[in-house]
Amino acid sequence: MQRLVIASNNAGKLRELSAILAPLGFETVPQGDLGVPEAEEPHHTFVENALAKARNCARHTGLAALADDSGLCVEALGGAPGVHSAYFAGRLGTREERDRANNALLVDKLAGQADRGAHYVCVIVLVRHADDPEPVITEGRWRGEIVDLPRGAGGFGYDPHFLLPGLGRTVAELLAAEKNRLSHRAIAAERLAARLRGAD
Repeated sequence: MQRLVIASNNAGKLRELSAILAPLGFETVPQGDLGVPEAEEPHHTFVENALAKARNCARHTGLAALADDSGLCVEALGGAPGVHSAYFAGRLGTREERDRANNALLVDKLAGQADRGAHYVCVIVLVRHADDPEPVITEGRWRGEIVDLPRGAGGFGYDPHFLLPGLGRTVAELLAAEKNRLSHRAIAAERLAARLRGAD
């Protein structure tokens, strides 16, 4: 089993990544367990932010590191909140309070909009060491639409408002195992595993 440090302190993301990666042959360690400080995420793309987080983690630990940068892109908002998904409504409060504020702002900005199309995107970057010149980069997308009223108690972030039309449920109404099989994060992780299995 390959040991990877996950460059995140987001409990929901750590839980999902560990559950997704374990059957693929990875033992994951959260960066917080190794005292790694949060990386700056000043970039305008998911891939640049994920790469910065992975390199920061590898630099502090000397181990292979994996970072996920993900978010919600809403067509009617020109792709927003995008890389700013976690702090769409600001940085004050706990993660749960920020989630509520982010969702309220999203619904407010979509008032009167007929187009509710959106997608989650996840970019995963794996670096074998801090200066790895060939990071492994994969992406997953999960399409849905935004609903005004929250539904379900599972997941985190925008999940209660992200409806999967084919299932007729929001992501927050899925079982954890269902989300971990279908999500943008699962798609990106499966592609990562396939890339690594095919590596020399």
